[in-house]
Amino acid sequence: MKLRLVWILLFMALSNYTFAQPNSTNSNNTMPRIAVSGNKFVNDKNETFVFKGYSSSDPDKLVYAGHWNQDYFNEMKAWGANIVRFPVHPQAWRKHGKQGYQNLLDQGIEYARSAGMYVIIDWHSIGNLKSELFQSDNYETTQKETFEFWRSMSQRYKDNTTVAFFELFNEPTVINGQAGACSWDEWKKINEEMIGIIRGYGCKAIPLVAGFNWAYDLTPVKSNPINAEGIAYVSHPYPMKRSKPWESQWTTDWGFVVEKYPLILTEIGFCYPDDVGAHIPVMSDESYGDAMMAYTKARGISFVCWVFDPQWAPRMFSDWNYTPSHQGKYWKAALNTK
Repeated sequence: MKLRLVWILLFMALSNYTFAQPNSTNSNNTMPRIAVSGNKFVNDKNETFVFKGYSSSDPDKLVYAGHWNQDYFNEMKAWGANIVRFPVHPQAWRKHGKQGYQNLLDQGIEYARSAGMYVIIDWHSIGNLKSELFQSDNYETTQKETFEFWRSMSQRYKDNTTVAFFELFNEPTVINGQAGACSWDEWKKINEEMIGIIRGYGCKAIPLVAGFNWAYDLTPVKSNPINAEGIAYVSHPYPMKRSKPWESQWTTDWGFVVEKYPLILTEIGFCYPDDVGAHIPVMSDESYGDAMMAYTKARGISFVCWVFDPQWAPRMFSDWNYTPSHQGKYWKAALNTK
């Protein structure tokens, strides 16, 4: 009798676990579809939608830390977010395998939806995808693996409206010539091929295209934009990419894009020089936040703050009680101000 009871309880537990899993087919999805209209993001009522949110750390890191859960996403929402960015490192993708990592993404997408946030899936590599030379081992990938990643994402999430964006490649750079050469024409062609794969599956997620210099520089877009409709551009304008005053330089380097195309800053952030993990190019103070908030608000530019984690820098909080860091205090207040 006792053994039978144990089996019954075990069966009930497993049944609950199975049915509690997020549904990749999105049968419960209630998030309005986001699309591109001119230089704006719009919802299904054709209302302009501006995104503000945070990048998570890699789901691989969070699941092993025990914080890939609804509470983590609810906290992000309480900090004023309407979007969360998932940085998928190629090394972590290979470690879990396609099915294993997609299961993590399924969970995260459902957690985000339940909290009322959209999702960016970001292929988080740094380096030169043409030469296949990268900044460090965790960013190592190939063109074939990258194309296959977006093929699998397109197949799985083409009908999932919570997944609003596919960030095609995190930070393209030739690393001061140490990662080979790549022209804008060559980078443009690679991106257009990725977009073609995504569209080939009927996927309506919006492709996000970054420029060189660690996703800072979009100046080539002025004369030679990506040959695809319904896309948006990305910049990562950390404070040390330019000296003060920033605003006129931001306009020259990337801000001009919003005159014709949607723009989303998928990484912004700062930390003090003596903060944990302080490094170039992120060291600054609240004056950077003030400048960035004024600049983006005046132009209707969406943004995502890096990073909602207590270890990765510049970090938003110092412990899993979500004690805010210097920038955490700033962005939590800023994103909750209407």
